[in-house]
Amino acid sequence: MRQHAGFVDKDHPDHLCLLRKAMYGLKQAPRACFSDPFMFVCIKVTGNNSKLIQDLLDALNTQFKMKDLGQLSYFLGIQIQHHSDGLFMSQQKYAEDRLAVAQMAECSPMPTPRPLDLNRGNLKDELFPNPTYFRSLAGKLQYLTLTRPDIQFAVNYVCQKMHSPSVTDFNHLKRILRYIKGTVTMGVSFSRQTDFSVTAFSDSDWGGCPSTSRSTGGFSTYLGSNLVSWSSKKQSTISMSSTEAEY
Repeated sequence: MRQHAGFVDKDHPDHLCLLRKAMYGLKQAPRACFSDPFMFVCIKVTGNNSKLIQDLLDALNTQFKMKDLGQLSYFLGIQIQHHSDGLFMSQQKYAEDRLAVAQMAECSPMPTPRPLDLNRGNLKDELFPNPTYFRSLAGKLQYLTLTRPDIQFAVNYVCQKMHSPSVTDFNHLKRILRYIKGTVTMGVSFSRQTDFSVTAFSDSDWGGCPSTSRSTGGFSTYLGSNLVSWSSKKQSTISMSSTEAEY
């Protein structure tokens, strides 16, 4: 690393500047974005106390130009529907837009997001001629998993093929889109009538990947009856038994 022109100290030409912040564009910069001293910090906890919420909004108005849009209904492609027992989150419009972009708005729906023989691919399968298009669609489906745990495994599988997708991989991708066509209204529901007990479920296959012999594990975490987190991804090491893969 070298000092920028104009910043070299003649007495200490080998010295460098000590950064007080993360440089924009570096990998660690997003993890340091909240270290700036001008960030607004509220030390109170808001909830269903309307006075406390209003005090917070008034305090924000003294520091920033802002407008209260009322009860949350749509944010970053996520639709929120409030009801008497809680709320329901979905990405129906986002899913419909993705189908339109893929020119599959009128496609026939499928009952499942993946075929039963998902891992029985042909090693001599023809490469997909437009990998950039494949990566674009697969990346957009990743965002849809924010409210669709039912497609988490299938989307994770096709995203593993981004480097060199085949025609079969693209057919798997279209299968997910056809499943979404028939389930665009699905999402996750959160009920207020529940306790705060934490429950987690996990499972794994054993050596399910034919090319790496790695296992795929998944988990789901509940706060009371509400599903709050989920994941499905290939494990980083090779397991020697089904017990080890699940452990």
